[in-house]
Amino acid sequence: MNRKTVIITCTLILWVASVIAQSVNAPKGRIAIVADGNSPDPDDLGGTAVSLALLRSAGLENRLVHYSHSCDLVRDDRISEKAEKERHHLMQVACDMTARRWGGFDHLTFYDAIWQKEETINDLCWAINASSIDDPLWIIEAGEPDIIGMALKKTPKEKHKFVKVVTHHPANDNAGDFYTWQQILDFGIEEVRIPDQNINLKLDHDQWDWARDHTDPRIRLIWTIGNIAEVDDIVKFQKGKWDCSDAGMVFYWITGATNGGIKQGTVTDVKNILSNYIDKNPEIKK
Repeated sequence: MNRKTVIITCTLILWVASVIAQSVNAPKGRIAIVADGNSPDPDDLGGTAVSLALLRSAGLENRLVHYSHSCDLVRDDRISEKAEKERHHLMQVACDMTARRWGGFDHLTFYDAIWQKEETINDLCWAINASSIDDPLWIIEAGEPDIIGMALKKTPKEKHKFVKVVTHHPANDNAGDFYTWQQILDFGIEEVRIPDQNINLKLDHDQWDWARDHTDPRIRLIWTIGNIAEVDDIVKFQKGKWDCSDAGMVFYWITGATNGGIKQGTVTDVKNILSNYIDKNPEIKK
């Protein structure tokens, strides 16, 4: 390799590192994620894996204070009881296995919002009650709003002004069985609405071949979890697609949220952050 090539290569490496560093600009406060995944749409499998990996890669894993899944509290007729049960287990695996393999989440319990409903609500209540002007809580609405509404109902109203709910799709907002979106807003929380994340993060399967073929098993794990949604036979709209759309809200928060956060993150954005972390933190060989 000649001197000119070396200079160009080093410059590119420094430029990529600079871009990634600039993109990690999380706002003050903590983050909570309420996902479904037990509903007919299985995209939360990939969304969960990518969200946790993004937080770890950005060095923000300790700011995640609540994660619950399966928040679709009333089973949809489009999914059988047997398939519903499978989804609960798959979502728990997506949480626990990603957290174990990527590390950094030992402080957290991943709750099943139906099978551990009381514990889930109480855990989110603790996060809400700890909120203040200097330490707000950002709730990622990656599913129906009911669990969020139930936690808000159990917490003091004076805390709600320090709660911000990030949403990207009315399909989540309007799918509640116990709370409408307007009722969530009536608690006095701040609505943070960004564009539909499916546009850039629900793409043809080959757009994620880089993860499938990656040399690091942590990246391949993410691809494997997300791939389950594509081979699932409950819905047809995931066929040929690899979908982590809800993770776009986490990416938005990581990159600044209301202070210049990237509202339409791409697969390339996700790849850059994850790959940069993997390059700097190679897996220790046993």
